[in-house]
Amino acid sequence: MIELRHLRTLLALRETGSLVEAAERVHLTQSALSHQLKDLESRVESPLFVRKTRPVEFTRAGLRLLTLADHVLPEVRRAERDIARLTGSEQGRLHMAIECHSCFQWLMPTVDYFRDHWPEVEIDIPSGHHFDPLPALAREQLDLVITADPQPLDGVHYAPLFRYEGLLAVSRQHPFAKKSAVTPQELAGETLITYPVEQSRLDVFTHFLNPANVRPKEIRTAELTIMMMQLVASGRGVCALPNWALTEYLERAYVSAVKLGEEGVWGTLYAAIREDSLEAPWMQDFLRTARETSFAVLSGIKPATRDAESAE
Repeated sequence: MIELRHLRTLLALRETGSLVEAAERVHLTQSALSHQLKDLESRVESPLFVRKTRPVEFTRAGLRLLTLADHVLPEVRRAERDIARLTGSEQGRLHMAIECHSCFQWLMPTVDYFRDHWPEVEIDIPSGHHFDPLPALAREQLDLVITADPQPLDGVHYAPLFRYEGLLAVSRQHPFAKKSAVTPQELAGETLITYPVEQSRLDVFTHFLNPANVRPKEIRTAELTIMMMQLVASGRGVCALPNWALTEYLERAYVSAVKLGEEGVWGTLYAAIREDSLEAPWMQDFLRTARETSFAVLSGIKPATRDAESAE
């Protein structure tokens, strides 16, 4: 018998293109995922994909099951949502703040989808906050905060959405463009372009420069990602951004990107929610939609690790 978990695993394998990343997506070890796939192949008496291909090449049987997954899983999701609405309160409020200037690329499709499926929930992204979003969440002025900087607050839960790597964007003519990675010391002679936020909320400082006790020659701020890219492309500075925020500029060869250190600098994006609203059906659906949408539209992200989940 084919089970829903089998279909979800096949979808993860198609979307990630590798067994290792598919295992991360469905929160299994690689060994457990391989065992599950072999079990499914024995049930249908056919191989489902060609081993040792990247991206994964599916057989005709595998493609047929993927077609089934594309049809069945959305229907299951809709049924779960309808049942949740029948058994719970339909009223709700979702006022959110975003501590992430480049989040709108995946957040807006999430919000649009959510509005269509939960029209009775009041959703808003207020602008012009003159207070810190996370304390405002604890005071019930907000209902959700997108943040990469969790703070210990009573009654606040941090649900990890995905992991991302910070990369250094440089002009294509910059000497760094020929390197695979840069050291903190190499940024001491550079103008670093950042969003106009506290340095304590920027991974390039907290996880790269500050531990090495290094300061850039100059710090310049810009409100929008496109403004930052224009400055970088014209050689007026470098900037550190999430890998997925740089994708379109790298694909167009507008700028180049290098790793921050040989090991790279990885961060986790969270949805901060009050514990008393976490189990609301519409909140759970928003989190699931946010994760699914981000993996559908962003490149280079990974599922949150166990460490990130334990940090909630």
